[in-house]
Amino acid sequence: MKIMLFAPEMTLLLGGLALFLLSIGKNTARLARPLALAVALATFGASLFSLRAEGFLFFDSYKIDLFSQVLKLILSGGLACVLLFGKELKDIAEEIRPEYYMFLCLSTLGLVMLVSSVELVTLFIALELSSYSLYLLVPMREERPGLRMQMESAIKYILFGVVATAVMLFGMSYLYGLTGTTYFAGLIPALRTMMDSPAALAGIAMVMGGFFFKLAVFPFHFWVPDVYQGASNETTAFISSVPKVAAVAMLIRIAAMATSEGHHLTSMLAIFAVLSMFYGNLVALVQTDIKRMLGFSGIAHAGYVLLGIVTLQEVGYATSLYYITGYLAMNVAGFLVICTVSQNGENLQISDLSGLHKRSPLMAFTLAVSMFALAGLPPFAGFMGKFMLLTGAYKAGYLPLVIIAAVNTAISIYYYLSVVRVTYAAGGDKTETINASASAKALSVGLVLLILALGLAPDMLMRLATDAVKSIL
Repeated sequence: MKIMLFAPEMTLLLGGLALFLLSIGKNTARLARPLALAVALATFGASLFSLRAEGFLFFDSYKIDLFSQVLKLILSGGLACVLLFGKELKDIAEEIRPEYYMFLCLSTLGLVMLVSSVELVTLFIALELSSYSLYLLVPMREERPGLRMQMESAIKYILFGVVATAVMLFGMSYLYGLTGTTYFAGLIPALRTMMDSPAALAGIAMVMGGFFFKLAVFPFHFWVPDVYQGASNETTAFISSVPKVAAVAMLIRIAAMATSEGHHLTSMLAIFAVLSMFYGNLVALVQTDIKRMLGFSGIAHAGYVLLGIVTLQEVGYATSLYYITGYLAMNVAGFLVICTVSQNGENLQISDLSGLHKRSPLMAFTLAVSMFALAGLPPFAGFMGKFMLLTGAYKAGYLPLVIIAAVNTAISIYYYLSVVRVTYAAGGDKTETINASASAKALSVGLVLLILALGLAPDMLMRLATDAVKSIL
């Protein structure tokens, strides 16, 4: 039955509808989180059940294949992790929590639809469904003395998002004008014969711009520091990880339109990769707010991910997919600690983590693993991901990029290890014990094991990523 191909999307859609009904009821806020968590886990199960399913829906504009199903598995897993952070949202008013969880589910629905989109208009609708849900999540943070950034952050997020959308739509019009179709099945063979055409290159680049915005690639990153700082900690955890997985997936789909002769496209991607790595790492060095530091480091990681895409080869795409999956686990682990340590939902300075190993040994260890992995130190997922990205780029003939990425990895080690030093070496004035929920403790252990497993045994995920990429080439 074709409807079964749409099971993950239907689960999220019905879950969003149920949360909407909760939002108009009375005294229903306490039911919102368990329901949202059940929806996320059911979507994960539906994606796992339909992992090998194949087919087309909606007049062939929507494709179910291994690539899309693997991504749905990762996206729903990311949503479940964010929902497991704690029993209650510390910085979201209780009466609007059903709406908050509803928009989280709808944003994930947009991302899930995005990775199955093989037609430009479908892709645009899915992207906007996800984006507008995120725009609404940012200002939901409670207003409190000394913290008025949520509204300003939301406005900046919307304005930059609208510009990115306009650029992407303009690029889509170029592609349609050149090929006469909006379907990827027609676009790919047509564009492969015109990769030297400035109009084709401009069209692909502008469509990629929409996803560069999601991934926070330089110079599409301007929203990052303010939105990270202005949104609640849980919202930032979602924005900084889950949409980036979908963005990388769609960049791979679009890059697959090019051939190995697409020199201009690879040059553009290489320039963006270099600028993202240097800008993100150098600015992260001077940050004192840990969310802003993770925001700028995320810009640098976007540059690392592009090293795989710039090769325009199957192994490079698979490695980028592996790396962004590992990044999701590493980043969520870091934000889990931030959300747990932040007792009232306030933003944390790096200095606020001093002496954390005495207040919560488990959270201190989780943060240390997250920072080591993000820095690219063995034996964690970040090390293996960077090693494979650099090896792939070297074999594809991008030695200067490899050297630049290695230099940037060395730079990043300083600020990541500074956080670990503060956590373990400094005594600090704060002595209160951190009371983590049982779900937060379980998730903490699970994420540490996952980050370690991805680093020590990357073969399983790499095989799955390679098979997924093969299904779209």
